[in-house]
Parts: sequence; structure tokens; C-alpha cells
Amino acid sequence: MRTLVYSVSIAVALMACTTEVATVETTSLPAPVVEKKVEAPVAPVEKVAPEVWTLAADANPAMTDPTKATATAPAQYKVRFETTKGSFVVQVTREWSPNGADRLFNLVQMDYFTDVAFFRVINGFMAQFGISGYPEVNKVWHQAGILDDPIKGKEGGEKAQSNKIGMVSFATAGPNTRTTQLFINFKDNGNLDGMGFTPVGEVVSGMDIVDGLYKGYGEGAPKGRGPRQDLLQKQGNVYLKAEFPKLDYIVNAKVVKD
Repeated sequence: MRTLVYSVSIAVALMACTTEVATVETTSLPAPVVEKKVEAPVAPVEKVAPEVWTLAADANPAMTDPTKATATAPAQYKVRFETTKGSFVVQVTREWSPNGADRLFNLVQMDYFTDVAFFRVINGFMAQFGISGYPEVNKVWHQAGILDDPIKGKEGGEKAQSNKIGMVSFATAGPNTRTTQLFINFKDNGNLDGMGFTPVGEVVSGMDIVDGLYKGYGEGAPKGRGPRQDLLQKQGNVYLKAEFPKLDYIVNAKVVKD
């Protein structure tokens, strides 16, 4: 961000003032009467305790220990995402992205996606989700990256798919940094294929629900009006509920049979 700084030189002239003191004859005068202002009583302000999101004591142990999320996913499986807008189903094909499919399977099995927001929804691009509403969960999962899978168009990536409409891929910040965040493509984003965004599955029903997710906040701060990911990581849903009340959420996600 560029900041323009303007410097202004201000010269201050000091003038010496002489004060003529007059002698006043002292007489006995009554003390002035000061009218006292009577203030209306103010009702005490009731303090509202801030909302606190704390992980339940009976939560899956893997929620706070990624090393426990080691299950191997089936060759193909479906996940139904119940959201505040309705439900949609994603079919995951392990052959496309083995490590990604395993990670998604484990996250669903541990109920990770319960009350998880679609925090970055950009019209004509994609809908992103996957940061937990619980800061203690984010603290341990933020760095729990998985190895990259073969990328379409590169060596070994002949089975990888393209980021076309309805495809679901993990977000990444560089090599081997996929953790819990995913996105659903609103359009053909083939330009993402060679950048490490390997699709793990596709929306096979309910794409109209995905299209209807709230998009009003757009890109995240500081580039847009949406949530800051660093604050979401640290404060969880307390931050989102207070600052971005119109966001849509995943209510729960479950592996389902055909």
C-alpha cells in the first residue's frame, strides 16, 4: 500500500502582551448562586458475554491431533454437505488425487466440517471453505500438510482432472501445503491445473445450492471486503458471526451410499 505524506512547515509568531491591572475596591457581595443540573438516572448497561466456541469434550480425538487421521479412502465415495442453503453431494474419485481423497475422507469421518463457513465466495470464480470455527482445531491443522498429487498436464498426471465447473479441489499455498481448505469451481478454471490444484471430486447433485451461496462479501481482506484468513484462524466463528453475519455454513458433512 502506498501512502502519500505531506509535510507542512508552520511558523508561529509569538506576541508579547501587556496586561494592565486595575485596582478594584473590595465590597461585600453575596456569593453567586449556581443552578445545579439534575441528571436523569441512567439504567445500568447489561454486559453481554462474548460468544465462545469451544470444542466439545467428546469430539473426535483427530480434531486436535492430525496424526490420528490416517484412514485410507475407498476408491470412490460420496459426501453429502448439508448447508444453510440446502444440500449438495460431492463424488470423490481416489484415483484422481489419492492423498487429497484420503484427507477429505478423514475430515468428513471426524465431523470436521460441522459449522464450517464458506468464507470466500467469489462470483464467477469459486467458493472456498475448510477453516474450522474452533481456534484450537486450526492451531494444530494449519500446518498439517499432505504431499502433492500428480498434476494434470505434467509427468504422472494423466489421471488428474481439470478445474472445470463443479470440480472440488484443495486450496494450496505452495508445494505440499494442502491441509483442510477446499474450493468448488463456479466456472472452468483450467488455468489452475498446473499450479498444484488437483481436483479430488465433483459436485454430482445440488450445484444450484452451491451457486446460491452468499457472495456479497467477495474477496477476502485486504484485497476485498471479505474475512481475513489470519483472524479466522485465530478467532474462529466468533469473528465471522460478529463481522460477516450473512455468510453461509456447512451444517454437517457425511459419507453417504448411492
